[in-house]
Amino acid sequence: HAALSRRYVLCEVVSEDPRCRQCIEDRVLGLAIRDAITRVHGDYGLACCSISFTVKYLNAYTGTVLLRCRKDSYRLLCSALPFVRHLESRGQRCPCFLNTLHVGGTIRTCQKFLIQYNRTQLLRLLQNCTNEEERQCIQKSLLSCSLTEEQSESGDEEDDDGTE
Repeated sequence: HAALSRRYVLCEVVSEDPRCRQCIEDRVLGLAIRDAITRVHGDYGLACCSISFTVKYLNAYTGTVLLRCRKDSYRLLCSALPFVRHLESRGQRCPCFLNTLHVGGTIRTCQKFLIQYNRTQLLRLLQNCTNEEERQCIQKSLLSCSLTEEQSESGDEEDDDGTE
């Protein structure tokens, strides 16, 4: 059984506009990325990237996004991501950009990277704490940065069986 090789691209949606969280939806993000690919690489690039491209995970609160694409087209995808300048949803146009954090071969490697990344961000916050209550809150968050065995056994590791 020859499963297609995939790449998972971990990104964060960065925006100064607090309303932007309301615009972050799978469909809206997928359309914005496809539009950027078309502008940068044309119809050929879009065709290459569209095969098995999907928004695999999205957390609107943290702005974390996990994209899946074929291994042979992830460079086309990644090179178009900086050209996503805004998201449009329900008549609102929210300026933002996508910051690529990590490219991995499995969802699990991206999870591990994200945990380490969040821990680093929390440590930075901890250094800039202004009071004890804030410090305790961040320390509690730091302690919760880990993958539990329960999560890793859920079968979400590689749920791709090569069929689309």
